[in-house]
Amino acid sequence: MRIKEILTIVEEMAPLAYAEDFDNVGLLVGDATTEATGVLVCHDALENVIEEAIIKKCNLVICFHPILFSGLKKITGKNYVERAIIKAIKNDIAIYAVHTALDNHQKGVNKIFCVALGLINTKILVPKQNFIQKLVTYTVPENAEKVRHAVLQAGAGTIGNYNNCSYNSEGFSTYQGNENSNPSVGNKGELTTTNEIKIEVVFEKHLQNNILKALFNSHVYEEVAYEIYDLQNLHQNIGLGMIGELETEMPESDFLQMVKEKMICGGIRHSRFLGKPIKKVAVLGGSGSYAIKNAIQAGADAYLTADLKYHNFYEAENQLLLADIGHFESERFTKNYIVDYLTKKIANFAPSLPTSRIILSEENTNPVKYL
Repeated sequence: MRIKEILTIVEEMAPLAYAEDFDNVGLLVGDATTEATGVLVCHDALENVIEEAIIKKCNLVICFHPILFSGLKKITGKNYVERAIIKAIKNDIAIYAVHTALDNHQKGVNKIFCVALGLINTKILVPKQNFIQKLVTYTVPENAEKVRHAVLQAGAGTIGNYNNCSYNSEGFSTYQGNENSNPSVGNKGELTTTNEIKIEVVFEKHLQNNILKALFNSHVYEEVAYEIYDLQNLHQNIGLGMIGELETEMPESDFLQMVKEKMICGGIRHSRFLGKPIKKVAVLGGSGSYAIKNAIQAGADAYLTADLKYHNFYEAENQLLLADIGHFESERFTKNYIVDYLTKKIANFAPSLPTSRIILSEENTNPVKYL
């Protein structure tokens, strides 16, 4: 099995189109056409993790955080990023990062966070913006079902928990082809009036090429009339953070103690207690100060995230309990999820080896330590 075949499966779990614009996800180092010898899954692809991959004969490292985030002008080994890249290249090891592609997924980082805390009735906290488009096209009634089926099969027409969604209306069209035309209905040079069906479907914008290909291949017209619009609608099933509920409300101190135990935190920094029970909880793995207002607006009793600064705690505005549980801690079970996902998808892609080659890294890459 080649590395690119494994990455196709990874991208089903964390589509690259879901990633934030600022991010650097996907294959960062290596040749995807290489035969895979093993996959090492880690949180951070540091030099010690690359060394672990060498020892365990894994030539693909799948990491959560991208080791290459901003551009490098020199690779001389002067810092931890360059040393990891040099070691990977010298040993023909590919590095692939998922980061916000998995952050934004409905079953990704923040769902994992919610599951660890036992939260129920979960939904996205910060739905993704500028991600939905709308296709409008027109065809004769005899061709409508074929066109509609084609674009829906290509991925259009999903709204929340519903698929195969479309709006269809009847009308008539007029057109007149020039001497170079070859109309499927009517004759060149003649003004033609014909009944038409107007088909409207929404889709995630990264699917546009596939949907247009399906449209053109299924349409009977020589010149296909269509329009694409960017919609302002938020995508309710893709986005950062999640909010859910505890099955039973808890006092604030008991709640934080539970979080500390379940997320294995070295310590928790939090805003002052408000003396009210915790039932509705918002979470956002990694740096999440920007979503404090979202958590308040969603009616959360507590918001768990990481990397909060001194003044961020004022933003709780005595409306919720704000807690920084640690960056690594808030994402700690992500690599386990990736291993489980790949293990189920790829039973054993190297039959000559006695055991599965999807391996969870044993290296602790958390740079923060606690007394």
